[in-house]
Amino acid sequence: MKRFLALLAGGLLLAGLSKAEETPRVVSAGGSITETVYALGAEKALAGVDISSIYPQAATRLPQVGYIRMLSPEGIASLHPGLLLTNTEAGPPSALEQLRGLGIRVVQLDNEHTPAAAQERIRKIAALFHEEAKGESLVHAMQADLEALKNAPWNRPDADKTGRPKVLFIYTRGGSMVNVSGRGTEADAMIRLAGGTNAVTGYEGYKPLTAEAAVAASPDVILVTTSGLKSAGGATELLKQPGLALTPAGKAGRVVALDDLYLLGFGPRLGKAALELGERIHR
Repeated sequence: MKRFLALLAGGLLLAGLSKAEETPRVVSAGGSITETVYALGAEKALAGVDISSIYPQAATRLPQVGYIRMLSPEGIASLHPGLLLTNTEAGPPSALEQLRGLGIRVVQLDNEHTPAAAQERIRKIAALFHEEAKGESLVHAMQADLEALKNAPWNRPDADKTGRPKVLFIYTRGGSMVNVSGRGTEADAMIRLAGGTNAVTGYEGYKPLTAEAAVAASPDVILVTTSGLKSAGGATELLKQPGLALTPAGKAGRVVALDDLYLLGFGPRLGKAALELGERIHR
């Protein structure tokens, strides 16, 4: 491997950027980061992406470098990038160190799940691509959607804040893996931003679904990603999971699904996603 990386390092020098080039070839690892690059109109700089980069569709046609937490230094280096743009989830650390040793700049953005953090990430990415004006346009558009969310019927001063819907977010990939979100996840942050209440607050992160926990949570709405719902076989099959049919959401058939990156990415479409989620869980 060391010999392979050394040969790649030589290739990087031969394929080096001219002084006139302001933006290096970039590998983007992180779905919302890639989405932001496209939203800025800077996608021509992309040499490759990770498997979470599913939006827009054009991103899926670029060379892929694997999963963000298990990046391959060989695969990345073979694309001759000058920059790996990713977030704090990227790893393993040894891979990032190898890439730095090859002269590839590694920029890791925070992964905080708040509108302010999402807007700051847009500004930082825009600065890297010298697209500050476009970055501000994206931030302003997001802020407009967030203002619309503040003025939504369920957020008005005379609205009943005590009756906010309890939402249970389920992460599933087929019937064999069904996990429920507690506190501190992207789903938890989105539920609260949309004016709902997370039905599970007794732990952080994700835990497997149990019938007892589902009944105790007593959700009004079950929230999933569209890919998760598809892998589960649709809403009818999902509600056959332990305990879900006995909940208010299960009895009413209230299952809400949104695209994965749209719902959980905290990228440029955050405001629109929060507004849509709010509208759907408050119906």
